[in-house]
Amino acid sequence: MEKNHSTLDELDFAILSCLQKDGRMSFTVIADQLKVSVGTARTRLNRLIDEGIINIVGRVDPDKVGFQVYAHIAVYVRPATLKESVAQEIAKMPEVSFLASTSGDYDLEVDVMCPTNNHLVEFVNEISKIDGIYQTKTTLYFKVYKYAQPDLNLLK
Repeated sequence: MEKNHSTLDELDFAILSCLQKDGRMSFTVIADQLKVSVGTARTRLNRLIDEGIINIVGRVDPDKVGFQVYAHIAVYVRPATLKESVAQEIAKMPEVSFLASTSGDYDLEVDVMCPTNNHLVEFVNEISKIDGIYQTKTTLYFKVYKYAQPDLNLLK
């Protein structure tokens, strides 16, 4: 069952906020901070996981583990009917950290993380072979100032 944010209540958002601050926070600490029982915290969090609203993962600092090259790639697709299949092919590639269809000058926006410039060149060469891609424009990110999850307080 899929939920949208309007069906989440204040407690759901509070639990999500706690876990954004510390993904390893225990049910006991969450319950104490939110002034609910441990059982309530556990039940709510398990429901959020079951419904796919949250996934508990370890978040890596890409720079500290060896990803030295970040890039934005604008992808132009022709004919437009191939956009979906092109996006599905790009989505399979492990370098891709963000992929979206756009309404701007280009068709797909792709952000990638690569260990080296040579790896980035190989990646761009590889996606350029995908049927339907007729042009790419790559912009290197020299320095990433913020890499974060969305601030749930913006929904209040």
